[in-house]
Amino acid sequence: MRTRRRDMTDEFETHRQHLQAVAYRMLGSASEAEDAVQEAWLRLSRSDTAAVENMGGWLTTVVARVCLDMLRSRRARREDYVGSWLPEPVVTIENGPEDEAVLADSVGLALLVVLDTLTPAERLAFVLHDMFGLPFEEIAPIVERSEMATRQLASRARRRVRGAAPATDPDLRDQRRVIAAFLAASRNGDFEALLEVLDPDVVFRVDAGGVPPRARPPVEGAEAVAAQILERGAPFARFARPAIVNGNAGVVVIPRKQPVAVVGFVVAEGRIAEIDVIADPAKLRGLSR
Repeated sequence: MRTRRRDMTDEFETHRQHLQAVAYRMLGSASEAEDAVQEAWLRLSRSDTAAVENMGGWLTTVVARVCLDMLRSRRARREDYVGSWLPEPVVTIENGPEDEAVLADSVGLALLVVLDTLTPAERLAFVLHDMFGLPFEEIAPIVERSEMATRQLASRARRRVRGAAPATDPDLRDQRRVIAAFLAASRNGDFEALLEVLDPDVVFRVDAGGVPPRARPPVEGAEAVAAQILERGAPFARFARPAIVNGNAGVVVIPRKQPVAVVGFVVAEGRIAEIDVIADPAKLRGLSR
């Protein structure tokens, strides 16, 4: 019995990173993703899997079902959320060369924000098929639809993602230069300099945990965003430390010992197209100093 459990544990661990990646893209929360993966382990430990030929596929299906249930429950709770809801970030503080493996496996905040606008079934179909290559015949039973209907779910999701997710400039050095100019203009209170680095249609979102009065609706447009930054965000620019936020250049705001915000940026064609400020304490608990 001990040998079987040890073998089961070893096999599960070989799939853990993949399962975590699936769950994070489904949920947009590293902590909730870990909960989903842990639930998959519990179900594995209680199941007779002697006849399972593809353990990775079996576990992926279990995690997908768990995430689907979590998303449906979340949608019911989200009705009372004030302001913007943003994903729980994956942050790497820059101390040297980036971890290429982490960057290769990252998914941007902007894409996760778009995924959160999909229905749970659309999100599952898109993530499993378009991101991880699962065939529709395996996805259909999870969402309890026909294979054709599941294809339609993924197609609708694909159209919304392509129409909403901005294309980010790929070079991290270029991203950093634009963000550095943004921070300098913020610290100096330079309205015109801010307009130079902001896209005319820039979107500024703050997730403060859905608690008023800090919670605010998104702000759109370069002038409105620049005014908001100078009114509320300039002091934080002094404490901004460079970081990699979900694979893109960003900052962590650390005025003392603990971070108070993570800021993700979308830099497109040399200007900032999106600014996402995650200041929900619950979403910052996993960050080390």
